[in-house]
Amino acid sequence: MQVPAPFEYERATSVDHAISLLERLGGTARLIAGGHSLLPMMKLRLANFDYLIDINDLHGELGYVEAGPDEVRIGALTRHRELLESPVLATAFPIFADAERVIADPVVRNRGTLGGSLCQADPSEDLSAVCTTLDARCVIRGPGGAERVVSMEEFHVGPYETAVADDEILVEIRLPVRPGCGSAYAKVERRAGDWAVVSAGAAVWLDGGAIVDARVGLAAVGPNTTGIPAISAALRGREPSESLYEQAGAIAADSCDPVTDQRGSADYKRHLAAELTRRTLRRAVERARS
Repeated sequence: MQVPAPFEYERATSVDHAISLLERLGGTARLIAGGHSLLPMMKLRLANFDYLIDINDLHGELGYVEAGPDEVRIGALTRHRELLESPVLATAFPIFADAERVIADPVVRNRGTLGGSLCQADPSEDLSAVCTTLDARCVIRGPGGAERVVSMEEFHVGPYETAVADDEILVEIRLPVRPGCGSAYAKVERRAGDWAVVSAGAAVWLDGGAIVDARVGLAAVGPNTTGIPAISAALRGREPSESLYEQAGAIAADSCDPVTDQRGSADYKRHLAAELTRRTLRRAVERARS
C-alpha cells in the first residue's frame, strides 16, 4: 500500500495568505491544486514535505483567461477543462485545444491546472511545450506583492526544477498576440492520455504569404522542454513549403537529445521529433492562412 509520509495541512484563503505561509514554512511546504503529479510522488516517497498548502480556494483569483490588445493572460489556477473550452484560446491559440484533448483523462482535466503543469517541470509535459512554442512569459509573485516576469527558458531551470523560490507562487501566464498567427500541437503516446513518447508544438506568423516568425517546442526529447531557435532562424522570411518543413524537421531531429527507454529508442524519438515538427508546422500554416 502506497501511503505518503505524515504532513500537516493548511488551506490558503488568498494569494497573499499562501505566500505568507510559504514565507513562514520555507522549503518544508508545497502548494497543491490538482495534485495529480504531486500526490503520486508523495505516495512513492519521492517527495516528502512537512506541510501541504491547498490553494484550490484561490480559483476565483487565479482562474481566468483574459484577452487584451497585445496579449492573452491566463491565471495559474485555470483548469485544463477551462483551457480546452475557452473561446479566447480557440480563436487566438488553437494549439491549446490540440494539446488538452490528449492530456490524461476527464478526471485530470477537471482538476489539474496550467500552473501545476508548468511547475511540475516534467520534460514530457504537454503544456510546457505549448507555452514554450508560444513564447509565454510567467509571472511569479513573492512576499510584499513583488512580481517578476520570466520567459519559459528561464522558468524551467532543469528537470522538475523551476525559477519559483520557496516563498513565491506562479500567478499568471502571458501569451503575446501578433497578427497572422497559426499554431498546432501533435503527440505520439503509447495509449490514450499517457505521457508523450514525443510531442511537438509549432506556431507561425505570416505576413503577405511569408513567414515573419516561427517557433517549435518539443517535449520528451531531453532534460527540459525544448525550444529550437535554429528552426526559427531557418524559417523567417521564407515562403511555406514542403521542403521548408523537411528542413525544419531535420533541424528538430538534430537538436534534441532523447534517451532510449521503455517508450522507445533514441533513434525512434528523433524520427518522431522530425515528423511531428513537419506535421505541426504544416497545420499551423494552414490555420494562419485561414
